[in-house]
Amino acid sequence: MIYKRIFACVQAIALFHLFTPTVSAQTNSGMPWPVKKLPAVQYPVFKTDTFNIIKYGAVADGYTLNTVSINKAIEDASAQGGGVVLIPAGKWLTGPVVLKSNINLHLAPNALLSFTRDKMQYKLIKTNWEGLDAVRNESPISGTNLENVALTGQGIIDGNGDAWRMVKKSKLTSAQWKKLVVSGGVVDEDKDIWYPSEQSLKGSKMKHPGAVRPGNDLSAYEEVKDFLRPNLLVLNNCKKVLLEGLTIENSPAWNVHPLMCQDVTIRDVYIKNPWYAQNGDGLDLESCKNVLIENSTFDVGDDGICIKSGRDEQGRKRGMPTENVMIRNCTVYHAHGGFVVGSEMSGGAKNIFVTDCTFMGTDIGIRFKTTRGRGGVVEDIYMRNINMKDIVAEAILFDMYYESKSPAPLNGEQRAAPAPISVVRSETTPLFRKLYVDNVVCDGAEKAVFVRGLPEMNIQQIYLSNMTLQSERAVVMEEAQGINFNNIRFITKGNYPVFDITNSKDISINNVIYDDGVESLFSINGDRNANISVGSTRIKGAKKLAEYNFGASSKTLKIK
Repeated sequence: MIYKRIFACVQAIALFHLFTPTVSAQTNSGMPWPVKKLPAVQYPVFKTDTFNIIKYGAVADGYTLNTVSINKAIEDASAQGGGVVLIPAGKWLTGPVVLKSNINLHLAPNALLSFTRDKMQYKLIKTNWEGLDAVRNESPISGTNLENVALTGQGIIDGNGDAWRMVKKSKLTSAQWKKLVVSGGVVDEDKDIWYPSEQSLKGSKMKHPGAVRPGNDLSAYEEVKDFLRPNLLVLNNCKKVLLEGLTIENSPAWNVHPLMCQDVTIRDVYIKNPWYAQNGDGLDLESCKNVLIENSTFDVGDDGICIKSGRDEQGRKRGMPTENVMIRNCTVYHAHGGFVVGSEMSGGAKNIFVTDCTFMGTDIGIRFKTTRGRGGVVEDIYMRNINMKDIVAEAILFDMYYESKSPAPLNGEQRAAPAPISVVRSETTPLFRKLYVDNVVCDGAEKAVFVRGLPEMNIQQIYLSNMTLQSERAVVMEEAQGINFNNIRFITKGNYPVFDITNSKDISINNVIYDDGVESLFSINGDRNANISVGSTRIKGAKKLAEYNFGASSKTLKIK
């Protein structure tokens, strides 16, 4: 009866719950916001029949492998039209679990579903990795071409990812590193990275070891099997998906990966990985449509909440943007980025709303990243009511020169800016435009706002309004067009210009407050700047108004 009441409640919520991002056309700063409603997400509906895995021989001793029992319960439930497959309280060791349509895998309170460290239990399969076709190990939990599927409850799903992941020495204390090395595995030649096996180390030295190649069958990948880490939970081409209440943790690679899914609801989940976890993303929403993510917490080793849509030519050929997404009332702790778009965004992203979220101690708060070769259009992204604290690098970042490394340099690490070389536009040229950020408070960051476009394709139409941002530096901007600052206070600590602008045009700055005594309000660099307009902003608080370098002209700056 308890499950009947639970799902009656879920279905009732579905009748009244609308995707309503806003009802007003603009903020009090004049920033445009949409009046439209996003489509209502359709929820899965299940039969109330319950299939307890104990009746299929499962044993909660943390030692017995329950793969057969759990999958048999799912198969029987499916054969009878679906229902609830119950994981009772206890520690249940298992190999890969394959979901089916009309199944709710429900973990009772104090249920711990722990996936085996024995890699031989996971067969090699053709799948998708970082936006490309690839051979990887089978995911601990997976489902393909399903409708009406859920994982719910108050239990814990643990992927035992430490059995799979390499670990960088720089991310551990000296004592932790010593303990890890003596535990087994191997260390690379530079003594900087620990690998769990020789196979894993061998795979790290190969270029694209899991890439699908004509003529290769799966046996060709056995020599580096350990390196081909799976994502913990992958749902591929599924409709009406619900994740609710669970803790999902310790993934070999990405934690939760809905791929080409429609009508996805994720609520009240706790997604966590060790902060040193390589590729340890929390949620990667890829080429999905009609999605609600709410009341959830992320504490991971890579990006927290990430929007993707395939990579390079394969992503453009798929042509499926991630669209119609509401993210609200979520908290992200340690992560490379709190809310992230990219870098695999070749199919595009649009109509995404992020509201009432908090980012604590992430490397970057709001993070948009891409690079040449991706292609794709990211547009109509709306973010507001965002709180940030102790951000390591940038509070708000839009970067088209993404490189696959940690966004926060290690102590003493020097990184040169990429050379600004222009290339011919093509379908491989990415585009960021019509991005809106309103009502942000950030207490601590290295840079408040960082914008870096390409010479051949500037980042365009960014609207930033109603913010108080405390940081070392305020704004660094390069190759940007149509960037609007309205009602923003910058509280900076470093001796830098408030606005450091390079080869950008149509920049609108209105009602900006900054600290007295800064060295300069503007540093304008390059001979391709145009129409930098300043209004309702005190210009005498800085020691000097502007400095012009590398061919910049004073005619660029217009004070109203």
